[in-house]
Amino acid sequence: MIQVKEITKYFGKKPVVDNVSVNIQPGKITSFIGPNGAGKSTLLSMVSRLLDADTGEVLLDKSDVRKWKSDEFSKRISILKQSNYMNVRLTIRELVSFGRFPYSKGRLNAEDIKMVDQAIEYMNLKDLENNYLDELSGGQRQRAFIAMVIAQDTEYILLDEPLNNLDMKHSVQIMKILRKLVTELGKTVVIVLHDINFASVYSDYIVALKNGRVVKDGPTHEIINSNALKEIYDMDIPIQEMNSCRICVYFNS
Repeated sequence: MIQVKEITKYFGKKPVVDNVSVNIQPGKITSFIGPNGAGKSTLLSMVSRLLDADTGEVLLDKSDVRKWKSDEFSKRISILKQSNYMNVRLTIRELVSFGRFPYSKGRLNAEDIKMVDQAIEYMNLKDLENNYLDELSGGQRQRAFIAMVIAQDTEYILLDEPLNNLDMKHSVQIMKILRKLVTELGKTVVIVLHDINFASVYSDYIVALKNGRVVKDGPTHEIINSNALKEIYDMDIPIQEMNSCRICVYFNS
């Protein structure tokens, strides 16, 4: 389990994450939601060790993440950042192979190749595996980066706004794949999302942040209701039930 305990992060004198505590539920999809500037991406970055907390601690299996050796940590937690610019020309297969680095140190064995093949297949990229990243659409490129994370074969997968700049079709594809990673492979997925309907339909658990603090935290059905959303977003958001899913009608509020 990942436990976040009273962590704070300052940018200058301003706390962008302010005394946040939360437990990441294993074997679930947990979505971080909230307005712009709420601290969602900063919180995710501290969980993944991309940023150090100024106060508090993040525990992985009850051990401070800062004390983990990098190789061992990379076998447990992987992260896909918001910006994935790479200043080298790579094929999809070469990119996905990077996910095996904590194990292979660049020398792929049969097990590494098997994991790369499985990740490429899982993301429906087999026909494109020898194409270069700069030849791909935004959706294909995003799927390639997610395949790299899958190949890393970690228990915890952290994704920072992976639906940015994607059309509806590719956004739905990616969310369905993340759902499969949880239900079929037992992964734990933590995702920063702006679209609360994707959070509502695909998440098991939601952590809602506002002004750097957790304002709501619980199973999805407890958070996706008009009273809770009013507190999070400062607007009235009617809820409609469709196919057992709660849909937020915020575009007409």
